[in-house]
Amino acid sequence: MNIGIRAHDLPKQPMEGLIEDIARRGLGSVQLALNKSFDLDIKPGTLNPGMAYLIGSAFRRHDIQIAVLGCYANIIHPDPEERHSALSRFKEHIRFSRDFGCGIVGTETGNVNPDIIYTQENFHEKPFQDVLSSVRELVEEAEKFGVIVGIEPGVNHPIYSPKTMKRLLDEVQSNNLQVIFDPVNLMTAENHGRQHEILSEAFSLWGDRIAVIHAKDFIISEGRLVPAPVGKGLMDYEFIIQQLSPHINIILDETSPEHIEDAIHFLKSCESTH
Repeated sequence: MNIGIRAHDLPKQPMEGLIEDIARRGLGSVQLALNKSFDLDIKPGTLNPGMAYLIGSAFRRHDIQIAVLGCYANIIHPDPEERHSALSRFKEHIRFSRDFGCGIVGTETGNVNPDIIYTQENFHEKPFQDVLSSVRELVEEAEKFGVIVGIEPGVNHPIYSPKTMKRLLDEVQSNNLQVIFDPVNLMTAENHGRQHEILSEAFSLWGDRIAVIHAKDFIISEGRLVPAPVGKGLMDYEFIIQQLSPHINIILDETSPEHIEDAIHFLKSCESTH
């Protein structure tokens, strides 16, 4: 496995300082959300091959792979102008992804509300069709540039289960659409006791389409699912790692700096028992 981190889970700082910080921690890859990660104000229309190559080269000098370009966007935003802007920004990332040395641009699937919150309104047919329309548009662009659109399912979104992710893959019918799998995103306070069943269903339906894994953890407190450091919660990572392809990128997600070393050690120990 190649363990990395979302770059914006480290303190925001100048690019070289951030990259040196990542390398010093023994991390080999990043999910890079440009404006969230370091002091660069990248507005729509300002990204270009030269800038992308500059950033990509800086990571390569430290042998760090940009595994995913994170483009956090509500791709079904209820305001049509906001939705168009989100899709345009994502397409811009697609066009220059290869100049970063990266082949995947990733996002979750948005929300029927302007804010990303849990609501069962996401689980109706219209939000699914809206996601399908947006993802088809993004994948059509990705196919032109030889880039993968990575979609991350989760219960806060219209693609909220293994079955809805499978349906999206079947409807789009393109290998330029792959899965960024965060197992915790499919967990709730109500269903976490069935995690092996849910995870097995996911691996059975689209395990061969997983491009990247996110690693975080959770506990249940006062009836709610609450974040926990990787290895300190209820997520069965030994079970997950048994299902994974060799050398897959595992990206630490929502991991604070003081927990990174323990998380790396824990994940490697899970691999050693596999």
